[in-house]
Amino acid sequence: MTRAPLIGLTLDIEPGGPQDFSRWPYYALRQNYFSAISAAGGLPVGLPHEPALAEALIARLDGLVVTGGAFDPDPALYGEVAHPATTLKPGRTDAELAYLAQARARNLPVLGICGGMQLMAIVWGGALYQHLPEQAPGPVSHEQPNPRDEAGHEVIVTPDTRLASYTGCRVMHVNSSHHQGVRDPGTLIVSARAPDGLIEAIETGDGIFNLGVQWHPEFAIDPGDARLLAGFIDAARQTTPQDRRS
Repeated sequence: MTRAPLIGLTLDIEPGGPQDFSRWPYYALRQNYFSAISAAGGLPVGLPHEPALAEALIARLDGLVVTGGAFDPDPALYGEVAHPATTLKPGRTDAELAYLAQARARNLPVLGICGGMQLMAIVWGGALYQHLPEQAPGPVSHEQPNPRDEAGHEVIVTPDTRLASYTGCRVMHVNSSHHQGVRDPGTLIVSARAPDGLIEAIETGDGIFNLGVQWHPEFAIDPGDARLLAGFIDAARQTTPQDRRS
């Protein structure tokens, strides 16, 4: 029987309150993140915001998904002050940075989704637009007005990239729910752009599955989404303990 790789997904956090799920802070993540990984053949598990546990947890995992959320990474990470529209969750970002560092040290496959892609760009030496409507206005609505389980715009996939190889697509129709975007991909390769030129996917060129997409493939809007997730799980399945040694 084919081994199902263990995939860690970073969790969001909410402060809690009298009318919330809990009066105290609680972790949260959309169910379809987990079901999409499961449908692709992985075993999904949530990761707490505990940077001190990152080394031990990553050592148990076969792949890492850095998820999105309604917040932004601290622009101090790329040498800027915060725009008024920037919303921070420092504890979450600190934990995700720790998980990414450990994943990179062990050549663990990484998939960044939406805000996860943006954090990957920062980690690989890049920078963001903090508020697209002001800093990079264009004809594409990156905060789509229609429901998030529908396509908002198309993206043009760069030929001869890992993204093109896994999805088999030249054009994909994707959802779009972000006010920030990648301005500088650092050392990463741009593997897709929106029609207005905004970077929509990034990846490393070293043969390791380090890939980020600005959209949400867990909604399976485009046929290429399922193929991308299957490719990620296949890469995680091939991870061996030797790959993960420091």
